[in-house]
Amino acid sequence: MIGLGTLTTNGQPLVAPKLNRRRALFVLSKIDKILAWEQSVEHEKESRFVELGRYLCEVRAGQYWRLDNLKSFDEFLEKHFPESRRKAYYLMAIHEHLPREARRELKKVGWTKATELVKVARRQGQKFDCATWLHRAKELPKEQFKLEVERYLTGSETEPWEILYFKVYKSQLPVIEQALEAAALMLGTDKSRGYCLEMICADFLGGAHLENGNPAALLLSVSRLFRFLPPGQRREFLKQAKANQCLD
Repeated sequence: MIGLGTLTTNGQPLVAPKLNRRRALFVLSKIDKILAWEQSVEHEKESRFVELGRYLCEVRAGQYWRLDNLKSFDEFLEKHFPESRRKAYYLMAIHEHLPREARRELKKVGWTKATELVKVARRQGQKFDCATWLHRAKELPKEQFKLEVERYLTGSETEPWEILYFKVYKSQLPVIEQALEAAALMLGTDKSRGYCLEMICADFLGGAHLENGNPAALLLSVSRLFRFLPPGQRREFLKQAKANQCLD
């Protein structure tokens, strides 16, 4: 892959590689075609995500974004993935962290399960048991497989869970996705969308019951938000709460 031999820092080459215009045009056109197919044919999202991740890695390594007169790879992602740059990085992680023999089978499991496989591959490193985890990904439903991965990573059983189903209109999706993205940035990308939704709801309830509301509902929302804070901020929160109690 072009540019992979160049010294890098944080994924960016220290010395800009020589731009291969012919190859860059080919790769960029492939990315545009795959993204266009993804928007028009739902099946393409599940069948070409491996190819898309490979091309994105090559764009970053070869700095093909310069062909579009862009200043950085992040600017390239903002242009091609306006709704979620995080998805692009997930696709690249699939290409970078899963072995070639696994990538050939990923079309059968889908990109959501593939991102869960990446978490296991990162933990196990060169000892990644590819065949076993691929088999689990093929056999288990998506939510159950995510629980299996979480159980492996944390070493503990997860709490009981339910899957919620409700309809939203396409016009509502941008707001919902942006809210989940913002919550994920605050909580960390290792948290599920369920945790992100809980934080958004807890924040809403806290504001709704702040003035002359239901004290019990306010306490519940604040306690759930407190659980998401890093240890240092938890200590600071308790310190401020104790100080306010003394003032009362």
